[in-house]
Amino acid sequence: MTDADIQTLTQFNLAETDDGYLLEIGGDAGGLLRLAATPEQIVAILDALDALLSDDDATIDPVEPAD
Repeated sequence: MTDADIQTLTQFNLAETDDGYLLEIGGDAGGLLRLAATPEQIVAILDALDALLSDDDATIDPVEPAD
């Protein structure tokens, strides 16, 4: 995959269904990816995001206020 293949996220929706969840993800090239996900998969996504963001907290420099 090259950088040219990577789209910018323009849309994200999460809805509960009778069987779990429906994820809708769209990029700037158009189109919409619709995915069925189980509750366990959603928890795994949330855990991964939490771990990633928690790791970044220690390396982010505080923003200085603008004058």
